[in-house]
Formats: sequence, structure tokens, C-alpha cells
Amino acid sequence: MEKAWRVEFRNVGSSYFPQSRVECHYSISSQHTWASHDWVGLFKVGWSSVKDYHTFVWALAPEGYQEGTDVNCCVNFQASYLPKSSSQQYQFVYVDGKGEVCSASSQFTFSAPKPLEDLVTLEEGAHGEEGGTDMLLVVPRAELLQSRLQECLRERAELLHAREAAERMKEREREKYRRAREAWDRGCEELERNIADLKEELRESRDRMEEMERRQEQVEASGEALAQEKSSILAKKAAIKQRIRELEDDIKALTLKAVERETEMERMKERDKKQAVQMMEDEKERKVLQLKLEQTEGELRSLSAEFQGLRSSLAQRDTHVLQLRDTITTLTHRLNMAQRKEAESEASLAEMWGLRERQGVSERGAEGLKEELCALVAQRDQGQTELHQARLQAAQLTLQLADASLTLREGRAHWAQERQSLQCTTSKDRERLEKLNGEMQRIEEKLQEERMEREKVEVELGREKDCNRVQLGETRRELQELKASLRMAQKEKEQLLLDKQDLMEYMRQVEQRMEAVADAKWSTAVFAPTSERTHAH
Repeated sequence: MEKAWRVEFRNVGSSYFPQSRVECHYSISSQHTWASHDWVGLFKVGWSSVKDYHTFVWALAPEGYQEGTDVNCCVNFQASYLPKSSSQQYQFVYVDGKGEVCSASSQFTFSAPKPLEDLVTLEEGAHGEEGGTDMLLVVPRAELLQSRLQECLRERAELLHAREAAERMKEREREKYRRAREAWDRGCEELERNIADLKEELRESRDRMEEMERRQEQVEASGEALAQEKSSILAKKAAIKQRIRELEDDIKALTLKAVERETEMERMKERDKKQAVQMMEDEKERKVLQLKLEQTEGELRSLSAEFQGLRSSLAQRDTHVLQLRDTITTLTHRLNMAQRKEAESEASLAEMWGLRERQGVSERGAEGLKEELCALVAQRDQGQTELHQARLQAAQLTLQLADASLTLREGRAHWAQERQSLQCTTSKDRERLEKLNGEMQRIEEKLQEERMEREKVEVELGREKDCNRVQLGETRRELQELKASLRMAQKEKEQLLLDKQDLMEYMRQVEQRMEAVADAKWSTAVFAPTSERTHAH
């Protein structure tokens, strides 16, 4: 039979490595009294004395240790004190302060790791021990490299995923940049076209200035050009007026749309108000049903009180029935006593008749027997009378007991019916209340959805209002620009009219000058022959 150790070693391996720290786990039972001089030694197998240890460490108890309780402990043997690798068997031995052996572990050896395994020592926190010390793990290098390879592959996959996300982001940024670049190019092209148009207009203005300088030579051509320009200005003015009418129509349409949206908002507000009123009515109905339920519960409590009263009355009736049963039992006992007395009287009568037959001669004995016989007969009659009365009382009590049982059954049946009806009414009220709560919840959810839709509509309406405002501002700005261009065209037209008037005035002056020159030439030509003739004479 094995010896029952007071200390038990746990998780003892078959071999350890001398180049690493060795942990020794053991459990102290409640039968062992720990002392500060207890120690754990490393012994060779076959030791004969506790002094034959190779090395030892003090057996420390964990914090909060209480005597008389089971506790798990752990001690460490440093690598510098461990024996070298060999085939020698060792074991842990727990020795108390008195030098008594409390436990011995299984046998193990110290051997170096095999080259094929190429073991690696890792250090991590021990979670199973109460001391919370670090724990050394010895694992194969291939397993460690495999785990690290998996970690590297996982990190590589994460990096590739991040790289793909960055590439997608970069592609989106490139697309945005390309679109922005295209928009910028279109803006630049439009600006270049505007600049070209302005240059063309400037060149045309210069040409007009040159034409105005050469207006003496091109009077008719300039008149036709002015007529054509006038017609183009009129067409442009008509187009501008048409554009203004279109913009005014757009503004009216936007205004009507905004009014329709506001009307829709008003309708939605009215519908929300109606739903709020409906919810208030549902809330009032729920409160009324709650009051009815409370009244029903009050009636149920009153009926429960009545049922308690009926139970108490039934208990009293049961007590009365038990009393009646006791009375019946007493009367039955008395009836039996009367029957026994009757039997005794009959026996006494028979005995008296025998004495009368035997002593028929004695008259005095006969008279005494007659008197006794009369007394016994009266006693018998009285007993029969009491027996009849007892039977009548028993019958009456039986009838009363039957009536009480029938009343009790009827009361129980009536109470069961009332209870069932009250339960049905209560269950119906609860179902109706649950239905009303469900309807209220659905109405609240519907109201919440309508509120969300209303908010969405308001947001969309606000956005459309903003868009309409922006469009209206752009339209007004375009209208102002058109008006400004129309004013500029009118100014140009006025300037052209002034130029035409100046040109006409200049033409009149030129014609006057030409007429004056022609008259002067004519007068010169007329006066020249006359002078020649005068000189000839």
C-alpha cells in the first residue's frame, strides 16, 4: 500500500535541460503544517539520507496562505546549480523543518536537446499558478519558425491589402485630379476663347476706327454697314428680350414649385398634427383600458377576498360537519350502549322468567320479580325511545351534512365559474391592452418614419431652395449681364448714331467745300478767258 504523502508534486517531466531554469510545482495539503524552514531538494535516485541532495531551494508559501488549507506552490532551480546532461535518474524531495520527508516525485533525467529538434526556450507569464511568476517554454525551432512565418505571411497579406487600398485611393485621387485637370483645361480653353473673342472685338473696334478714318472714301459702304449693324443689334435685342422672358418664366416656375413644396409641407404638418391627436386619443383610450384593468383587478381582489371568506365559511362548515360527525359518533356509541343495555335487560328478563319458573311457588319472590320486571321493561322502553331519538338525530345530521356538502359543492362550482370568467375577462383585457400597445408602437414607428421622411423632404426642400436660390442668383446675374450688355449695345448704337451724324455733317461740310472749290474753279475759269481777251486787246 502506497504511503499517503502530505505534499504532492505536479507536472513532473521525464527529462529536463540543464541549460535552462527548472520549475518544480507542488501542492501542500491541509494535513501539512508549512514552516519557513521547509525545503525542496534535488536528489539522485537511490539516496539514503536527506543530506545527499545535489541542490535545494527553500519551499516558499504563496501570499495569503492560511494554515489548514490546500494551496499550489512553485519553486525554481537555477540553471547554474543543475547537474550536467547524463543518464542518471533524479527526483524532487520535499523535506520539512524537522528533517522529515513529506513527499518524493517521479524520476527524471537531465539531457541536452537533440540536434534534429533544435529546441528554443521562450519565456512567458504563467497563468495557472497563484504566484504569478514567469514560465519558460521549450519549443522546437521549426515550430517557432513556422509560427513566425505564419505571422509574417499574415502581416504580408495585411500590407498587401493596405497597399491595394492605397492603390485604389491613389487611383481615385488620380481620377479626381484628371477630372479637375479636364475642368481646368476646359476653363482655360473657355478663357482663351473669351480672350480671343475680346481680341477679335478689339480688332473689330480698331477696324471700325480705321473705317471711321477712311469714312470719306467709304460713305456708302459705311451706311450699309451701319444698317446691317443696326439690324444685328435689333436681333440681339430681341434675343435678349426673349432670354429675359424665358428667365422670368423659369423664375415663375421655380416660385410655383417652391409654393407647391411649402403647401406639401403644410399638408404634412397637418397630417402630423392629426396623427398627434390620434396618438393622444389612443393614449386616452389606453388610460381608460388601464383604469378598466385596474378596476377588474380590484374586482378580482374583492372576489379573492370573498373567496377567502367562502373558504373560511367552508372551513367553519367543515368544522361544524366534523362536530356533527362527532355527535353522530357519540349518538352511535350511545345507541350501541342502549342496545347492549337492551340485550342485558333481555338476558335479565330471561333470567327472571327462569327464576319465576323455578320459584313460582314463592309469591313474595314473584312480586319482587314483577316489580323488577316492570322496572326493566320501563328501562327497555326508555332505551328504545332514546335509540329512536338517536336514529332521528343521526338522520337529521346526515341530511344537514348532505345539504352542507351540496352547498359547498355549489359554492365551489360558482366560484370556479366566476374565477374562470374573471380570468377570461382579464386575459381579454390584457390581450386588448397588448394589441393597443402594439398598435401604439406601430403608430409611433409610422410617425417616426413619417418624421424621418418629413425631415428628408425638408432637407431636400432646403437643398432645392438653395439650388433654386443659386439658380435664381445666377439667372439674376445673367439677367443683369444681359441688361448691361443691352445698355452697352444701346450706348454703342447711340455712339454709332452720333458717329453717323458726325459723318453726315462731315459729308455736308465736304460737299460744301467741294461746291465752294467748284464755284471757285468755275469763277476762275470764267474770269481767265476774260482777262486773256482783255490782254489781247
